[in-house]
Amino acid sequence: MISKKLAIQVLNTLLSTGADFAEIYEEHTNSYSVSIENSKVDNSNSSYIEGAGLRILKGNRCIYGHTSDLSKKGLLKLALDLSQSFDGERIVEVKDLTKINYKNRNKITKSYNDIPREEKVRLVKIGTDEIKNRQDARIVRYVGSFSNNHTEVYVFNSKGKYFNRTQEHARMMFSVIAMKEGGFETGFDGPGCQDDISFFSEELIKKSANKALNTALLMLDADECPSGKMSVIIGNGWGGVLFHEACGHPLEASAVAKGLSCFSKDMVGEKIASDIVSAVDDSTIPHAWGSIDIDDDGNLGEKRTLIKNGVLTDFMIDDFNGRRMDRVGNGATRRQNYRYCPTSRMSNTYIDNGKSTKEEIIKATKLGLYAVSFNGGSVNPITGEFNFGCSEAYIVRDGKICEPVKGATLIGKGNEILKQIDMVGNDLALGQGMCGAASGSIRVNVGQPTIRIKEILVGGRGGQLK
Repeated sequence: MISKKLAIQVLNTLLSTGADFAEIYEEHTNSYSVSIENSKVDNSNSSYIEGAGLRILKGNRCIYGHTSDLSKKGLLKLALDLSQSFDGERIVEVKDLTKINYKNRNKITKSYNDIPREEKVRLVKIGTDEIKNRQDARIVRYVGSFSNNHTEVYVFNSKGKYFNRTQEHARMMFSVIAMKEGGFETGFDGPGCQDDISFFSEELIKKSANKALNTALLMLDADECPSGKMSVIIGNGWGGVLFHEACGHPLEASAVAKGLSCFSKDMVGEKIASDIVSAVDDSTIPHAWGSIDIDDDGNLGEKRTLIKNGVLTDFMIDDFNGRRMDRVGNGATRRQNYRYCPTSRMSNTYIDNGKSTKEEIIKATKLGLYAVSFNGGSVNPITGEFNFGCSEAYIVRDGKICEPVKGATLIGKGNEILKQIDMVGNDLALGQGMCGAASGSIRVNVGQPTIRIKEILVGGRGGQLK
């Protein structure tokens, strides 16, 4: 850890030419990963990184630099170099640093660093053996993997505050490729947590492996999806990635503050969704994949209600972009590691429970599509336009789930589909993923209950829906 004495010296060097804020972000991370391909250990890797990122702000200007040299000489050189970006006189001086205390909701009893590699390999093999034992000739490749990391962070800033944060994440992933003449399909599942290794029970591992396997085989024999405007039911859990991408990113201050979002800061209090839609970004869920007790600005994690009964109520805000919005940060500042300048990012983001059951939603749909999960897509946060490919989908006829279909793509605008949601289920679930943006790739949960969009354009190569 950088000493308080050195931190004060570095901060004051950063502030020497007129910056109104300075920050040091020190990180130490060790990681381990193992993957098994077709029942053979493919690789087993350990890594360690350490370094510091220095940031100075002046009004709406931000200067950032990083170094892996944590010596006094290395830190002061970087601080001096960055300070040359401004040419004013000192307006802030740091004389002391007081520690910020906070509640740790993600304590782990035994560190993953203390779990033998052999045990991690054994857990992965439970899943890969489950796939292997299916003995289906159409399965041409399957990969199981496990990864964990331990991160220790120290942050010092010119508000005279500092804190340290320790986090451990672990994730199990399974990917299956099935092939037959004329094409191939993939299936994937990847549960993750900030919890002890007991989270990865044999039951959970087998369920995850079978989910990836069954999706690949099911879609292999599926017909092409029809196209046109239709009602679409989106499954709970990982189905929430649609809201995350199409609506979540436009609600981050990094987009809103710069006018790069289909939503603006002046829209708070306006109706942007149907009455039955409420959406949340919650950093405080104990042991959840995307939780963070204290963010990189030193603000405590919060449960942020973004939309309440269809009305826009809040954004995810970092301190810097909050300057443009006349708002203060609300615990949403994150980054991948010390090489990235922090900004506002999602954590555990979901559409909240409604009053309908999944069965009621399906029964109420005469003709449409049931999209269980997605495999990627693209979004323009300025316009809200998106397209997302479905990795698992079915036709719904007369209130019943019928044949599986492949190649389905949902096309629309995030700010428009919010108003088209006409049924919201009561079966909220979360799914783990990685989100890439300006401050790097970070861990997030996406989620929702089963929902129905009254009408949305579906792309496919199977003709018209009948």
